[in-house]
Amino acid sequence: MMLHAWKNYKQFAWGRNELRPITQSPHTNGVFGNSNVGLTIIDSLSTLHIMELYEEFEEGKRWLRQRFSLHNIAADVSVFEINIRLVGGLLSCYALTGDPLFKEKAVHVADKLLPAFRTPTGIPLAMVNLKTGMAKNYAWASGSSSILSELGTFHLEFTYLSDITGNRIYRDSVMNIRRILNKLEKPGGLYPLYLNPRTGNWGLYHMSLGALGDSFYEYLLKAWIQSAGEDEEARLMFDEAMPPIIEQMIRTSPSGLTYVSDMKFGRLEHKMDHLACFAGGLFGLASQTLANEWSTKYMEVAEGLTNTCHESYVRTSTKLGPEAFRFIDGVEAEAVKYTEKYYILRPEVIESYFIMWRLTHQQKYRDWGWEAVQALEKHCRTAHGYSGIKDVYAKAPLKDDVQQSFFLAETLKYLYLLFTDDSVMSLEKWVFNTEAHPLPIKGVNPLYRAAAVTPSLHLN
Repeated sequence: MMLHAWKNYKQFAWGRNELRPITQSPHTNGVFGNSNVGLTIIDSLSTLHIMELYEEFEEGKRWLRQRFSLHNIAADVSVFEINIRLVGGLLSCYALTGDPLFKEKAVHVADKLLPAFRTPTGIPLAMVNLKTGMAKNYAWASGSSSILSELGTFHLEFTYLSDITGNRIYRDSVMNIRRILNKLEKPGGLYPLYLNPRTGNWGLYHMSLGALGDSFYEYLLKAWIQSAGEDEEARLMFDEAMPPIIEQMIRTSPSGLTYVSDMKFGRLEHKMDHLACFAGGLFGLASQTLANEWSTKYMEVAEGLTNTCHESYVRTSTKLGPEAFRFIDGVEAEAVKYTEKYYILRPEVIESYFIMWRLTHQQKYRDWGWEAVQALEKHCRTAHGYSGIKDVYAKAPLKDDVQQSFFLAETLKYLYLLFTDDSVMSLEKWVFNTEAHPLPIKGVNPLYRAAAVTPSLHLN
């Protein structure tokens, strides 16, 4: 599957961001539009290396050395997406290979993001122009606020980058975010999705473990894992954030399905995003990495959410899950609106299968993953790559003609690792960023490759 996706991208869209497999042309309406940063190449490299597809890996590395640069791209791009896909992908390859090319390119990209942090509070803005350094937020985001999942999803990459370069600026930038969030009062113990970068105050009281919220919580837990327990503040913040979510946002349906609902102004929507399906693995990791009073509850929630996300798949005609699903008016784990019925090759459900398999070795997680493989092959494979589909409930769904870069970075990587031995990318030595790029755990994994003794985790 990986070779099919890669070879067709190479043939029809090489150097461009993503492939349109049906029209056999580059996709120019994605997260980076028509600004060609070789997104699929950089996003795929860690997967190619893990799969031991070294010939293809070298093809991508050659392009990176000869062609990759952000200097002349006059486009507004997502700071979040650039970080998780490009910085994360490059840092992962540096850890895996030790080749300084990857470190140099990661610094090149990260430095292009730093202007987004130049706000009155240091809370980063959502978009930056790669040529001018001008940054801004989305107008729709609660009075041009910054978004929780975006401002909170730098820690793994920026901390590691400081450690391998000896340059504090990246770590200092993210620790400042942490300090501000710690000082703020959380309504009902929950984190709203919007934060004003000028005033440091919350925006609209919308809460979610899915879109706009998800990876903030992921990085609290994983920053602690990445530091081998040294970053105690991160774990404390995670363990303080989870009980209010469990109490106020996690519910059980009439038939016994566990789900995590979005909340707006204190009212549950009884809607769960596909994006929130990563939370099964997240709660599983939380349960197994530290024994505390929440460990048993975390695993109970992990198993429940992963099962519910599997149900969202098996209740469709295609056996692939919708973008969002609801628990209202007798409906359980199914999309109601047509605009929620699409599937764009997303990885989150597979991610939880992989983590839960590694933690429990219950055969059902491999079985569920194999169901997904068969569904992808039946409904998403085309002659020239893989495509998302527009309605998971249709018998013969229309394709959206986009091979997302995260399909190669995440979906296929997690499927592959689901069926490998536990020693391949061991969870005791590696932590995966939110784009599934593995980063080494400090002090445990010799591939961490720290440059020198670095400052403490807390700023003076």
